[in-house]
Order: sequence, then C-alpha cells, then structure tokens
Amino acid sequence: MPTLSTSLLRALILGLTLGTALHGAHAAKPDWVEGGQNGKGHGKQDKGDKPPKIRQAPVARIAAPTVTIQIGGYFSEPQRQATRAYYEPRVRSGKCPPGLAKKQNGCMPPGQARQWRRGEVLSPSIVYYPVPAAVQVQLGLPPSGHKFVRVATDILLIAVGTGMVIDAIEDLGGL
Repeated sequence: MPTLSTSLLRALILGLTLGTALHGAHAAKPDWVEGGQNGKGHGKQDKGDKPPKIRQAPVARIAAPTVTIQIGGYFSEPQRQATRAYYEPRVRSGKCPPGLAKKQNGCMPPGQARQWRRGEVLSPSIVYYPVPAAVQVQLGLPPSGHKFVRVATDILLIAVGTGMVIDAIEDLGGL
C-alpha cells in the first residue's frame, strides 16, 4: 500500500483548509439584500428609502402599590386578636413559648423590664425567635425588607437590615 510523505500530507491538508475558507469569502449576497445579484426582492421599499416601521404593542405602565410604614401603626386589631387567639390556649394550659417561664398567672420573660422600644434598634443581646407558621398566616406577609419575630411575650415587626422595631403586639403572656 503506498504511503504519502508527511510534508505532502501537510500540504494537502493546508490546501483543503484554505480552499474551504476562501470559498466562503467569495459567497454571493442573497437576492433580497439591496444591490444583490439581480436587484430584486426586498431591496427598496415602495415608500421611498425609509426602512419599514416596526410596530410594538403599547406597554401598560402599572404603578406598584406603595406601602407606607409608620412606627407603631402597622398591626391592626384583627391581627392582634388572631395572635392572642393562637397564644391564649397555650398560655392557659401552662405551655409557655421558648424563652419564657411560667410565673404567677402567665408566661414571663426572664428580665423584669421590656428591652425594646418602637422606633429603636434591637440590642444585639436580645434573643428573638421566629413567629410560628400559624401566627404568620394570620398576620400575612410582612412588608418588603421587614420580618415578624417574637421577643419574650411580644410579637415585633422589625426592619431586616437595621433591626429597628416598627410595631408590636405586646404582652401575650399575660393575656
């Protein structure tokens, strides 16, 4: 069987590669391109030299609902009642939420004084717990950038980035 020399094989491959590349460079323009082979097709429009206008459907601009959050003005009475309805049977049966102890006639936090205030940032030393899912459903979704937490016997709405207390449902332990 005859064999080709290495240099001849390289020259053959180079020739085929160049031939393929040059063939693509001499391709004719399609008929619809202005100034193509026959000048027919889509070259010029009937209305002069202007390109056709593309019509777009009108975009409806809908304003996003704005939520104004005022310190101390978020929770409504139905939210307060629903939260108390969730915690009342638990407190009456002697089951206190995590972090609280059964004292006197209700669940009490370990500290004497409330350690937070509306409009102020929660101290890093304050331990807070997630709100139970059943209560979360009753409260609805918090505003964007806020979350509900439980601190001792209170449900708080706090700003996520700063930890500022926006509003509260207070004293669920003493119902």
